[in-house]
Amino acid sequence: MILYPNKYFKKVEEITIDFLQKNKLKALILDVDNTLIDYNRKMSSEVKQWAKDLRGQGMKLYILSNTNQKEKVEEVANKIGVPYINLAKKPLKSGFLKVQKELGEKPENIGVVGDQIFTDVIGGNRCKMFTILVEPINKKDFWYTAWKRPLENKIKKKYLYTQKGMD
Repeated sequence: MILYPNKYFKKVEEITIDFLQKNKLKALILDVDNTLIDYNRKMSSEVKQWAKDLRGQGMKLYILSNTNQKEKVEEVANKIGVPYINLAKKPLKSGFLKVQKELGEKPENIGVVGDQIFTDVIGGNRCKMFTILVEPINKKDFWYTAWKRPLENKIKKKYLYTQKGMD
């Protein structure tokens, strides 16, 4: 289903190199807001270390963000040493496909990591990429995200229920 991710984790740091290799992933497209940084633009040392460790093991990382605040995305990208695109218009395919071309990888070898179903998961699924949904870092959201959360939470609950049946 286009609304369901391929995998769910509580936070990005739970995504291990073993998991990525097992799923034949060679690159990750990362969201910024509430995925890598919190509402106040803070990035934890654990997230920085996670990105450094993955890159050190050959994983390609690329930021794809819908924000119009270029300097915010650039600051995050510089902290973890990766390229970025802002104003991505997710879930439209164009940003994902541009990143795919720049990464030089097949869609099935790219993971899309984000905290929103209606942008990250749908966009990645539409491009036949491996989608990974994470919990938002904190509950505070921007207004343009907050109104979608109740519906996303219902979808997430149903998804998690179906996953329990598969275990």
